[in-house]
Amino acid sequence: MDKKDIYEHLAKIYLDASSDKKNKSKDYAKLFKPLFIVGIAGLFSLSVIFLVNFQKHKSPDSQIALLVSTDAAKINFNFNPAKKEVYSLNLNKLKMNRFKALEFSARSKNYQDNISLRVEFTNSFKEKSEVYVTGIPNKWHDYRINLADFKKISDWSEMSNLSFAVEEWNAKFDSGVVYLDNIKFLKE
Repeated sequence: MDKKDIYEHLAKIYLDASSDKKNKSKDYAKLFKPLFIVGIAGLFSLSVIFLVNFQKHKSPDSQIALLVSTDAAKINFNFNPAKKEVYSLNLNKLKMNRFKALEFSARSKNYQDNISLRVEFTNSFKEKSEVYVTGIPNKWHDYRINLADFKKISDWSEMSNLSFAVEEWNAKFDSGVVYLDNIKFLKE
């Protein structure tokens, strides 16, 4: 074999190998397109199934429209100098037309105390309405008050304040603590 034959032989080996690579890449490209389409269709199907199941199995938390307070609040009352203690939340002209109820958790520190809690809304037009929650226990208890129970509020479009008050005549002892948590407005 002379030099020319060796070059031709090497060129033939190289060119055959490179054409195999081209054929393989074309085969991969032909496989990739259907696999890509099947993958996209599968993701779409899973998304639809998830959304349908999510709508069927709503959790109780899906009713929450607005979580007002995430931290526990403490009303530390002592009626020797004062006649009531208040925990107040500024609602900043919140439009509450779409909400149906107020929900919160409460507990008293003293198991012997029999405390009633005054829950009061005020709107931007200075309308005030209150509802009393009686018998706050020593362990956490959930309360739900329909906004329709606040009879003196005629316009829920600009709410300015939500307050929780312990008044002297609604507690057995002159001092104590009431805790509030999970204050939220519900759509349903």
